[in-house]
Amino acid sequence: MCEAAENDLYAVLGASPSDSFQQLRHRYQQLALQYHPDRLGSVCPSEAESGVRTFLEVDAAWKILSDQNSRRHYDQQRRARELKQDWPIDSTVFLEGMTWDQDECVYTYCCRCGGGFSISEEEVEEETQRRQQEDKEETKEGQHRGVVVCCDTCSLCVYVTWSLHTKTQSLKCQ
Repeated sequence: MCEAAENDLYAVLGASPSDSFQQLRHRYQQLALQYHPDRLGSVCPSEAESGVRTFLEVDAAWKILSDQNSRRHYDQQRRARELKQDWPIDSTVFLEGMTWDQDECVYTYCCRCGGGFSISEEEVEEETQRRQQEDKEETKEGQHRGVVVCCDTCSLCVYVTWSLHTKTQSLKCQ
């Protein structure tokens, strides 16, 4: 398989996953012109070889990202890899310090990038029940539990924690 499959294809094009098809095409065209083998004729052999490799990587990335179905599939695989990755925890956030959104039935917390962290009431209740089952004999009054929550726009993660005895929102969402 091509080396581009191992790299972030968006990074290969100098783009981001939120870029439109037109933006991706523009980046591809710029890079293809810059690294095309026909344009590298007058440089030294090692630079030409490096340029050809870059051109092939850019071309492979474009072939995947230019097709709507293959791009969607790639984005799903990329997201799955991100979710499996161990993220560094930026900070600890207490559930009580998060904002409750009744319409969405989630607790939210603003990220410094402008995005946000969110955890649903259902996730909180499931984690609480799971922990109470696991720790049934050992439950102590001040015991805490929590989950890692990633920002919806950047790579930061926070550890959201709450006391085992904290009550979640009493109004059920439907």
